Amino acid sequence: MKIEKLPSGSYRVRKMYKGKTYTVVFEKKPTQKEAVQAMASELDKVQEKHKSMTFQTAAEAYIESKRNVLSPSTIRGYMGIMRQIPEKFLSENVHDITALDVQVEINRMAKGHSPKTVRNHHGFISAVLGTFCPNLKLCTTLPQKIKNEPYIPSQADVKRILNMIKDTPYEIPIILACYGMRRSEICALKIDDLEGDILHITKAKVQNENKEWVIKKIPKTTESTRDIIIPMELADKIREQGYIYKGHPNQLIKCLDRIEKELSIQHFSLHKLRHYFASEMSALGVPEADILRMGGWETDHVMKSVYRHSMMDKEESAKREASAKFQNALFD
Repeated sequence: MKIEKLPSGSYRVRKMYKGKTYTVVFEKKPTQKEAVQAMASELDKVQEKHKSMTFQTAAEAYIESKRNVLSPSTIRGYMGIMRQIPEKFLSENVHDITALDVQVEINRMAKGHSPKTVRNHHGFISAVLGTFCPNLKLCTTLPQKIKNEPYIPSQADVKRILNMIKDTPYEIPIILACYGMRRSEICALKIDDLEGDILHITKAKVQNENKEWVIKKIPKTTESTRDIIIPMELADKIREQGYIYKGHPNQLIKCLDRIEKELSIQHFSLHKLRHYFASEMSALGVPEADILRMGGWETDHVMKSVYRHSMMDKEESAKREASAKFQNALFD
């Protein structure tokens, strides 16, 4: 074991243990025996600390280490996952947890939960274990993803809805949702964010771990910080009333659900109006890169959804045409 003299006059002994370097400093040069004993004592402290660290303690430390860099809603999601993990798993020594233990926990979650929920559950557990037990290799079998083709409202659907909410507190926010804005972005807007016919999107309103609605200083992603051009008529209406939306964020969802039922329109979420925006822009021939910038998307995932929706419509038409030809041939 090497004993190094430092510029300060002190002496240092270092040792690599399980991929991490541990250091002990002496005021005067130690003997080899003293160095070995001091390092052994230091490693005993580390081992004792490891012995006392439960998964819950490790998970809480992991969350705390990222509190100032993750969205409050992401932290809230982590806390929600923590509440779903059984006490037995939480109380396990984090260094004793095996890949089999993780598989058993995921198997438990898979009963009664969607594949997406189970995958999020596994993602959090694996992130915690990856931080505190980097040598643990997980090979978890996850439930198969469910292919979901969400309904994208038609222009006729949207026009009927806008007619129903005209001159109500929900008209402006839902029109803005049709322009590709997220609910969190709409609810965070202030009158000062409107300049002429341009809305500056720079923040988001989200729930924190205590279910309190707070303003996050940046939107969901880096690309989400953007400017949106709206009709001057709408901009003037916003200025005339002096605000964009004062209601509770959840009321927007409830309003849309109620109107869909009243008009017998196939259900779709408020967020799907972003897909509607992308779909209509694509139909107008707007380049994909411009659509992504206007909607604040970082990837082209939404465009793939739009293209799949378009192809499904074409496939349905082609199937009906083929079926009609077959019918004519069969019964003529």
